[in-house]
Amino acid sequence: MTSFIKSNEALSWVLGFQLFRLLLLPFMGLMPQDAYYYLYGQNLSLSYFDHPGMIGYLLRIFSEVFGQSVFVVKFTDFAITSLTIYSFYKLSSLFLSKQKMWKSLVLLSSTICISILSFNSTPDVPLLLFWTLSVIFSYKAIFENKKWSWIVAGIMMGLAFNSKYTAILLPFGVIAFITFSNKYRKLLLSPWLWISMITMIAFSFPVWWWNYQNDFASFAFQSTERTGSISKFEIKPKNFFGAIGHQMFLLLPVLYLVFITFSFKHIKKAIAKFRLPSQKTLFLLAFFVPTFIGFFLITPFYWVKLNWMMPSYITGIIIAAMYVSKKLLKVQLVFSVVLHLAVASQILFFFVPIKSDDTWTGWKELSKEVKSIQKKYPDAFLFSMDGYKTSAQLRFFLDEKVYAQNVIGKNALHFNYLGDDMNALKGMSAIYIDSDKRFKDSNKKGQIDPALQSFFTSIKELNPIIIDEGTARARKFWVFYCKNYQPKK
Repeated sequence: MTSFIKSNEALSWVLGFQLFRLLLLPFMGLMPQDAYYYLYGQNLSLSYFDHPGMIGYLLRIFSEVFGQSVFVVKFTDFAITSLTIYSFYKLSSLFLSKQKMWKSLVLLSSTICISILSFNSTPDVPLLLFWTLSVIFSYKAIFENKKWSWIVAGIMMGLAFNSKYTAILLPFGVIAFITFSNKYRKLLLSPWLWISMITMIAFSFPVWWWNYQNDFASFAFQSTERTGSISKFEIKPKNFFGAIGHQMFLLLPVLYLVFITFSFKHIKKAIAKFRLPSQKTLFLLAFFVPTFIGFFLITPFYWVKLNWMMPSYITGIIIAAMYVSKKLLKVQLVFSVVLHLAVASQILFFFVPIKSDDTWTGWKELSKEVKSIQKKYPDAFLFSMDGYKTSAQLRFFLDEKVYAQNVIGKNALHFNYLGDDMNALKGMSAIYIDSDKRFKDSNKKGQIDPALQSFFTSIKELNPIIIDEGTARARKFWVFYCKNYQPKK
């Protein structure tokens, strides 16, 4: 197992995992999230209802350069995540010996987390890149006393906040480290620290301004509902064990258990012995504890999504590399290879049916069938009511306006902020597409959604769209022809 400490063989593992991911890209269909954030990029705004806009801007840039295609969307995620891996390499080299640095790089590259970020457009894709760069320049500002690094760190934190609101924990990490550090506590009085914070605010200004212009809708959406759920303080064991399962899947069992082990070790020392780790380890923990331990503590009361803890992985894996033995690294790689082969088999052959709209199959075929229906009803507009998924997918493949549940006055996320005037559709007919997530037969639905009936004078169910390739990829969509749309005032 000595080969794992050699840089050339460690690099081979890293490049091998990335080549594996790159080769899978052409076989990946468009996920609903991909289509939704692509919609961001095609409707440029300072920010957006449910997230800041960085992922949308990146998808727009790549599509302008390489054209509109599913592969370009996926390649955007792969390219940005590859930059994150390289940035992590530079960051880990600041803390670890060469041997442990390569070990950390193999640990990161082997995770399912990196595969998800390489395949799927989410705000976490740019977040992890700018999070890593923020930590690098914060280190240089503090430990190497490079004044201009304070400015660059502020810029990176601002760009991270333009990616996802979780980035608010970055300045918190910087200030927390300085506060607990005897050696660097004097920096609390340094103007450079506060210039860095001001720089972050300046570069995240688009998010604040958009929220100001829209009654702070995005901040309210991301905070009020979730804070209310947590404040109920209802113990839900399913949420707790579900979060553990998700994290073990993303990190793989070895790395996750190492995370738990070193977290317990450092917390025990801090509480029982009032001992803090070395300055550099304390710095890494400042960006790990608030995100990993913080979210972990609320899992018994609230459903913590699998990606919320991802930023903690950056410094967490560097700490883990100090503890992972060659034997454990080998076990990690075995888990990783087996699970990645299973993921590849699902992508290529789709052995396991996915009874959900959160899938990459059937959407392109759906758009072709909808196009045929539109020829029979050329004056009808299109809409769906599943949040954003079907509407975003049809927008991408049909390259035309498709509406969401804002047609019937319901919250439709950023579809509410695209400037669509529902009154302009008054009197028109519509084609309503509804996914049958639990596809069992080819029958019509046989009933009309009551929410539709007060907005149209008549609704007729058409034959459902069946997408059947003779495999588990089969999908079904109900279709309704709705006459004389009457928007509510």
